[in-house]
Amino acid sequence: MTKLFETPVKIWLTGATSGIGHALARALLDEGHHLILTGRRQEALDAMAREAGEQVTTARADTTSKEDLAAVREQLDREKTVQVAILNAGTCEYLDVANYSSDIIEKNIHTNVIGTARSVEAVLPSLRSARRQGLPARLVIVSSSAWWFPFGRAEGYGASKAALTYFAQSLRADLAPEGIGVTVVSPGFVKTPLTDRNDFPMPFLISADEAARQIVKGLKKGKSEIQFPKRFTWMLRGFAALPQGLIDRMAAAMVRSQNKQEQNQ
Repeated sequence: MTKLFETPVKIWLTGATSGIGHALARALLDEGHHLILTGRRQEALDAMAREAGEQVTTARADTTSKEDLAAVREQLDREKTVQVAILNAGTCEYLDVANYSSDIIEKNIHTNVIGTARSVEAVLPSLRSARRQGLPARLVIVSSSAWWFPFGRAEGYGASKAALTYFAQSLRADLAPEGIGVTVVSPGFVKTPLTDRNDFPMPFLISADEAARQIVKGLKKGKSEIQFPKRFTWMLRGFAALPQGLIDRMAAAMVRSQNKQEQNQ
């Protein structure tokens, strides 16, 4: 069987109009793949389609909307044949514990977990169709490395990404008998419109173009887990292996340091 990404394939990419998704779309187009691009802003999708020509099909949708994704599913069913889905759409909202609001938790979970789960429902029939034709198929879910350490203010975001990773890894087990691979992408800090809003230091920050390069590199190798940048992900994994009491003290110290910096400013 020809390995995925050895030759151009048809790929559905969500969250395609900004950040990692936009950079990833450009990188995949350079590799010759045909992309079905999903985002909430039709004008941005149209601009990408004009630039790429016949390599791009647009499928506007809010991935949290069942109605939008039902229409996308019909479009995916008509496309012959979608072999890869890269589910990248997501959000990041931080919690101000002094004004605690469960709405922040809900927003992160709704977009990052429910939106991704609904996207899987939309594309899984297409991936199964590819397998019935003897073609390789892969589901790629973009999570985060943030949930490996309990960062302050990240209760909603970190919890959503922890849930998303567990969801993806469980899907990997369930879909293995069907021959559908599942890859989890766990980036560190990437410069995007979302991280531009951050008001704290972001160690080992990389560009969206570098993130896209790492993802494409990992997919070409058939990796089930893609984590980058290595210096950051190894550091977080090292922290996660420490005794819980020490982790708690480190996390609290980071919050105190951040609060002190804000007061000085």
